[in-house]
Amino acid sequence: MIVIIGATGTIGSMLLERLIDLGVPARALSREPEKLRDQIGEKGRLTIEVASADASDPESLRRAFAGASQLFLSMSNSPIQVELETSIIQIAVEAGIRHIVKISSPAYEKRSPVAVAGWHQKIEKTLSESGLTHTVLRPYAFMQNLLRLASTITTQNVFFGAMGDSACNFIDCRDIADVAAEVLTNREVSGQIYTLTGSEIFSYPQIASQLSALLNRPISYINMEPQVLLRNLIEHGHMPPWLANHVVEIQTMSKLVPESPNVTVKRLLGREPRTLNAFLHECVDHFR
Repeated sequence: MIVIIGATGTIGSMLLERLIDLGVPARALSREPEKLRDQIGEKGRLTIEVASADASDPESLRRAFAGASQLFLSMSNSPIQVELETSIIQIAVEAGIRHIVKISSPAYEKRSPVAVAGWHQKIEKTLSESGLTHTVLRPYAFMQNLLRLASTITTQNVFFGAMGDSACNFIDCRDIADVAAEVLTNREVSGQIYTLTGSEIFSYPQIASQLSALLNRPISYINMEPQVLLRNLIEHGHMPPWLANHVVEIQTMSKLVPESPNVTVKRLLGREPRTLNAFLHECVDHFR
């Protein structure tokens, strides 16, 4: 049995869809099980067991882990993430889980520190010391996060950042979920660390150009100094300071640490990853 923590998140919900399509049994955890049952629909209920559990409630996790052999762990980043995931791993060991698949972040860079990457580094260390077989997925920037730029694109035809002309890796979350399904169902590729990217790198000016062509109107990217972007995200984007700081740290890193795509998704799935151009075409109405 596969237990899924993060079943209502972006990657977790897409993983559930993939497992449902494959007919693979799983137990999906949620603090709101009825909403999750509605999410997976009638087809999903044939193979997906929904259980009530809370990551901060050890007893609920012990009940949910009973009889399971694998755990998919994908939690939203938060200042208490290290505490929560460390506890989850310890409970998984006690419950007899044999394999954990964790969604992590690109490797921590001393040249340009990202606090959240440091959190994941600590959690990965706990995993490596747990004695369990573990597979770590380190995806780069989610294409789906570009939808957060829609509010200013739709109202002002602009979006903001602090990356200058630096090109970044982007990956569709559906490809991350497909990789997760593969490592959960194919022992031959489990037990490794995989850095996941799309097949191309893009800068924000290039994305603005693609959106301009798709929307048939000029879309501009406005570059800001990191501290100006930080204030903008907090004051106008209403982000909590830790999250705004995370966004700025990632964009600062992209200027200092060159990024390049790899072929990991193609190697694991036997196909090319989804392209940014296809994603933007699919989601174009969000930016109109």
